[in-house]
Amino acid sequence: MRLLHYINPLFAGITILVLSAFCIKNPFESKNTKRFQIEGLAQGTTYSITYYSDSESVKKPRIDSIFSELDQSLSIYNPNSIISQFNESDAGVEIDKHFYNVVRKSLEIHKATDGAFDITVYPLVRAWGFGNERVSIIPDSAEIQSLMPCIGSEKLRLSHSRLEKSLPCVKIDVNGIAQGYSVDVMADFLESNGITDYLVEIGGEIRVKGKKHPENTPMSIGIETPSENAFSSTGIRQVIQVPAGAVTTSGSYRNFRKVGSRRISHIIDPKTGYSASTEIISVTVIAKDAITADGYDNALLLMGLKHSMKLMKKHKNLHAYFIYQKPDGSIADTTTAGFSKFLKP
Repeated sequence: MRLLHYINPLFAGITILVLSAFCIKNPFESKNTKRFQIEGLAQGTTYSITYYSDSESVKKPRIDSIFSELDQSLSIYNPNSIISQFNESDAGVEIDKHFYNVVRKSLEIHKATDGAFDITVYPLVRAWGFGNERVSIIPDSAEIQSLMPCIGSEKLRLSHSRLEKSLPCVKIDVNGIAQGYSVDVMADFLESNGITDYLVEIGGEIRVKGKKHPENTPMSIGIETPSENAFSSTGIRQVIQVPAGAVTTSGSYRNFRKVGSRRISHIIDPKTGYSASTEIISVTVIAKDAITADGYDNALLLMGLKHSMKLMKKHKNLHAYFIYQKPDGSIADTTTAGFSKFLKP
C-alpha cells in the first residue's frame, strides 16, 4: 500500500516533495561517502533502497535474490510457496525461518489487539475479492457466516519447524505484515554489510536509519492526506523525521473494490466478516521495526479511534498518527503522546 513517501530532492523512485535544505557538511564524514540507490519491482509493488557508503557493498542482484527467497515462503500468489502449501493442506506444513518469524509476530499482535489483527482472515479476504483471484460479486451474509468457523488464530499451532491448523478450511494471509517483515530483512542485510545510513521502502512501508549525505541532515518522510472523499488522496499532510526506526501506514482509501456506488476497503474485520467501518481513514505507526508497525497499523484502523488510543497507552514504544472523519464529515487528525517528537519543525 503506497501511503508513505520518502522526501528527498535526489530521490526519484516514488512521489517526491522537494524540501529546501542547508548543505552543511559533516567535518568527520569520509570524503568517499557516496549515495547508492537500488530500485525494482517485488511483492506486487515497487521497492527502493537508498544507502550511503564508501563503496557499493550491496547490489541489486543480491537484493532481488532475497526477495525471491521471501516470496518462496510468504507469497499467496506463488502456488509453490510455503504459505500456499499450508493453505492447501489439511493439517499443516513444515516451515522456514521467514514463515516462523512472520507467524510468531502475527500471533503476538493478535493477542495484544484482542483479535483485531488475525492472519486467518484469508477466506474472507478472498470472498471479498482481495485474494489471489478476483471475484465479480460481493458475498452475501450467508456466505460470510459459512466462512466464520474457519477464522481465528486460536486454530493455529506454531513451532519453530511447523505450522499446524485444527480445521482444513483454515487459511492464512500475511499481506498485512509481510511487507513490513521484508523491509526489516532488507534493513538488517544492509546493516550486516556495515551500512548505517539508509532508507528501505517497499510499497510505502519504510525503515530508516542515520542521515543523508553530504548534508548530514535527517531523512524526511511525508504522510499523505486524503481528500474529503475518504477514498482519494490529495498530497502531503505531515512531514516526520525518524532517526532510526520504521514507519508504516494503513488506510481505507488506497486499496478498495467498487461495486456499483459502494466502495469496499481491503481491510476485513475478522470478528464481523465485513469490510472495515470505523471513523479512521488512515493510521501511521512508528516502531522499532517494520514488522511491528505494519501489523499494528491494520489493527488500529479496525479498532476505531477510541479503542486504538487506549491500546497505544499500553505500548510506550509505539507511536501513532490518525487521520479520521468527524461526525460532520470533515477530516481531522490526532496523535498519540509520543508522536509529536517526530514531526518536522
